[in-house]
Amino acid sequence: MSKVVTEQIADDENGIRLDRWFKRHYPALTHGRLEKLLRTGQVRVEGKRAKAGNRVEAGQNIRIPPQLANAPAEETPRSREATHKPDDAQLLQDAILYMDESVIVLNKPPGLATQGGTGQTRHVDGMLDTLMYGKKQRPRLVHRLDRDTSGVLVVGRTVPATAALGESLRRRDASKVYWALTRGVPKKKSGTIKLALTKEGGHGPHGRDERVIGAERDDEDAKYALTDYVVMGQAGEEFAWVAAKPLTGRTHQIRVHLASLGTPIVGDFKYGGAASRGKGAIADKLHLHARSIDIDNPGAGRLHVTAPLPAHMMKTWRLLGFDPDAPDPFETRRRVKNKARRKK
Repeated sequence: MSKVVTEQIADDENGIRLDRWFKRHYPALTHGRLEKLLRTGQVRVEGKRAKAGNRVEAGQNIRIPPQLANAPAEETPRSREATHKPDDAQLLQDAILYMDESVIVLNKPPGLATQGGTGQTRHVDGMLDTLMYGKKQRPRLVHRLDRDTSGVLVVGRTVPATAALGESLRRRDASKVYWALTRGVPKKKSGTIKLALTKEGGHGPHGRDERVIGAERDDEDAKYALTDYVVMGQAGEEFAWVAAKPLTGRTHQIRVHLASLGTPIVGDFKYGGAASRGKGAIADKLHLHARSIDIDNPGAGRLHVTAPLPAHMMKTWRLLGFDPDAPDPFETRRRVKNKARRKK
């Protein structure tokens, strides 16, 4: 006769949602089936009924019903597969900008997807097992970048660290700065773009490709979106180097916001069309780079990391005479404002 199995929450799983715990340990279990097991009391935490969204604590015991505990092992979901090539491990390890016991910060190369999706079998998430470095569990993504966007990508090394970093982003207690090259120069050299965004489907060869478009604030599907920006340099009226600081975290926010000014990002054909083409030696690749992040480090204090430009953007910066080592303009402006307040 099959027996009930009891499993214990590991130390580095402290704080994880119950449904996430099951997704990790029983990947073949659907969310609907888990909900039924919880609703009927077949899955319990410390002998008590629980909900899928409850947070579990290290040392707690979870009752696993016989039909689940004795089910044949299933393959890991495709999004978790390590489908990388042998040299991809070195690619990811070479991309490390910072690492401690809680966090790893990568400089994601352009063209590499963050997570799997339709037709995406090679991605950062599938390579994270190469960055375990003695930990019992693989690192976890804290946020994502578009495939063709390069730069700072934060990865948690433990469940509590990942949860804390994610919470900092949700509370907006983190500052992310992006650098972009736009086709055309914004009329105002600095400001805040206020444009709500909504998703619009029906694009692409099979109508499955989503785009994000500007929307009225009273549109029930629209999401409030704000982006601060500063023009750092320009090449005549053709190109501008723009530093952008998103104050909200919407999909494709910076790309849509800069395009809304009539200055699409070079190489962003999704939102700029033919107007986003480069010129001469300036490549048609997307010129958008997650330059830096300032966030609470679960290990100790604040974490500030800056990522150098990818090769195609470095070539453009040198061609146009821009300084690839320029300081954060938002930090400089903040200091000036603080000095003005003190004088008053």
